[in-house]
Amino acid sequence: MNAPLPSSGAPAVPFSVLGLASVVPVVVVEDVADAVPLARALVAGGLPAIEVTLRTPAALDAIRAVAAEVPGAVVGAGTVLTPGQVMDAVAAGARFLVSPGCTDTLLAAMRAAGVPFLPGVSTASEVMALLERGVREMKFFPARSAGGTAYLKSLAGPLPQARFCPTGGIGPDTAPEYLALPNVGCVGGSWMLPEDAVAARDWDRVERLAREAAAL
Repeated sequence: MNAPLPSSGAPAVPFSVLGLASVVPVVVVEDVADAVPLARALVAGGLPAIEVTLRTPAALDAIRAVAAEVPGAVVGAGTVLTPGQVMDAVAAGARFLVSPGCTDTLLAAMRAAGVPFLPGVSTASEVMALLERGVREMKFFPARSAGGTAYLKSLAGPLPQARFCPTGGIGPDTAPEYLALPNVGCVGGSWMLPEDAVAARDWDRVERLAREAAAL
């Protein structure tokens, strides 16, 4: 897990995001009323780790609702960009944090939050910089555009201590290729949440697609 360095003074995080599930749904919630039934469908399908992205005005309320009303869910916040968002997300009940990239300021805030986090990387230099700071679990983003499985295979040789959750352009056909890599602990994606199913509130379909994703 991304435990802080001994000198940081930050609380140790309680679990590894990469150990929660092989697939982490990346959820964009437009209507907070959808958050709880959507999360229940994902959990029923076998996907308990749910990343709610902070891309909409409803995101924090969605995290709050899922944290309070879906006991089987481990809800986290994605697209975390600032220390303020770190604080707001954790206050709302987020149990893990995911960012598309990383800065020293954001890393310090995520360390201090006391919850697991996956800072985003897309180059070997970014991976090395985080390894120097004691971070070994990261988000590889945007996975497909940044080189996909071939790039991750290349990183495994010189940087075997780094482990990743690739996200970005991954679907049910390519997810198994990523999950087969030794330095991949899980993948993130939204293919189990097609826009038409969410718009129609077809939670049965979401549950079925989640079950298929969990079987990967």
